[in-house]
Amino acid sequence: MTKNFLLILVIYLLFSCTKKDNISDQPNFIFILADDLGYGELGIFGQKIIETPNIDQLAKDGMILTNHYSGSPVCAPARAVLLTGLHTGNSPVRGNDEWKERGDVWSFDAMFKNSELEGQRPMPDSIITVASYLKSNGYKTGMVGKWGLGAPNTKSIPNNKGFDFFYGYNCQRQAHSLYPSHLWKNKERDILKNIIVDKGPLKEGLDPNNSESYKLYNQNDYAPTLMHNQALKFIDRNKDHKFFLYYASPLPHLPLQAPKKWVDYYREKLGEEKPYIGDKGYYPNQFPKSTYAGMISYLDEQVGEIILKLKEIGKYENTVIVFTSDNGPTHVNQVNIDFFNSTGIFLNSKNTVKGSVNEGGIRVPTIVTWPTKIKGGTKSDHPSAFYDFFATVSDIIGIPLPIKTDGISYLSSLIGAKQTLHEYLYWEFPAYGGQQAIRIDQWKGIKKDLLKGPSNINLYNLNDDPKELNNVANKYPEIVNKMERLLKQAHTKASIQKFNIPVLDE
Repeated sequence: MTKNFLLILVIYLLFSCTKKDNISDQPNFIFILADDLGYGELGIFGQKIIETPNIDQLAKDGMILTNHYSGSPVCAPARAVLLTGLHTGNSPVRGNDEWKERGDVWSFDAMFKNSELEGQRPMPDSIITVASYLKSNGYKTGMVGKWGLGAPNTKSIPNNKGFDFFYGYNCQRQAHSLYPSHLWKNKERDILKNIIVDKGPLKEGLDPNNSESYKLYNQNDYAPTLMHNQALKFIDRNKDHKFFLYYASPLPHLPLQAPKKWVDYYREKLGEEKPYIGDKGYYPNQFPKSTYAGMISYLDEQVGEIILKLKEIGKYENTVIVFTSDNGPTHVNQVNIDFFNSTGIFLNSKNTVKGSVNEGGIRVPTIVTWPTKIKGGTKSDHPSAFYDFFATVSDIIGIPLPIKTDGISYLSSLIGAKQTLHEYLYWEFPAYGGQQAIRIDQWKGIKKDLLKGPSNINLYNLNDDPKELNNVANKYPEIVNKMERLLKQAHTKASIQKFNIPVLDE
């Protein structure tokens, strides 16, 4: 009897220790999402002008995913795909929706006076996010940065979608100023020491070559700095817990506003510039190239500080860090994507970057580090997308997903094991004319102008033609036919009317 009892006790203790060790081995997760950062705007991805030493070192410590894609070519749907694991054929959020029937939603002043005008249309209550999943499995969850997936007075705010802590912009329109009137700390406004400045050109009579003319656009509380400080605090106060930090930086999305030290650095490096006098959508800037470069280098500086904080608390080795961008670089004139070669190996053109399902709009620079598991200085050409992150997290912590997603874990690719492949990757986008895209192996199919009616597939061999200049659809009808079948299979009717592309439901 005593022997049996002792045997049972030993087995129990061994099981308990093993279970505890598995839990303690579960890593932390930090997902750093840049905003409108092009595939070619990091040094490690070939950038020659903008300096990004900390992100480059991150790549040397980990793995570059050369074939990783955003979920969409613009802000809100890309973020929804990331958090839900659903591609835009199934996601409830398939485009930007400013919910403009509420009133003057583009006025900073009106939004400040009435928070009912802030934010974007909410995700359904039923949506489960990767943050919800991790929180239910013992993780402390935090978000800093730009949300864009549900207005302040809806149920679809970060604190109701799995995040214990939130600090940043609820509304993506508010992020059109990096010196905003306020940010949100959880469910309350944090009023900042800035005044509301209307967007528009430089006021008549001001000298565009005089720095004094631009004082109004560089104020006291710089949102990227405030949010970054909150991120560091979140890491520090959760150093004794497993945590997930979603760091959704607004950089380098316009407006052109950067810390003076970085602007001055690039002014010295780049020399004389022609001022940008502004337009109805964005603020003017005396040194547009220097400021844009400075925004990216400041983001790089912040990444370096996150790494230092992790090392300081002894968590760097067992933290999975993903660094990427929500979509390709902007197409507006005040950012000279030709000067910076912003898309790198892809095509720099207004119609093939942000807002487009071409490679320049959705292939994003992506780095993953996890020093205890991922070999440094490596690359993977496995085709993957934002909607794989949820499944990858589940695979890493060893707890099954509570919902069906469109993703496939890319953990095997990260650790050098045999990787399960997607049959295809899929995108649909109900704006910029209406678009669909699909990738099968090296083949990329694109349909555009779908809001006008049916459209033929343009087919590209990405191995030979990464700039997507040569449509070879006529040469490979069997691939086109397969893509047509899969495009129909991937699409479901959107739950929000604005996101429907009528021809896809005929």
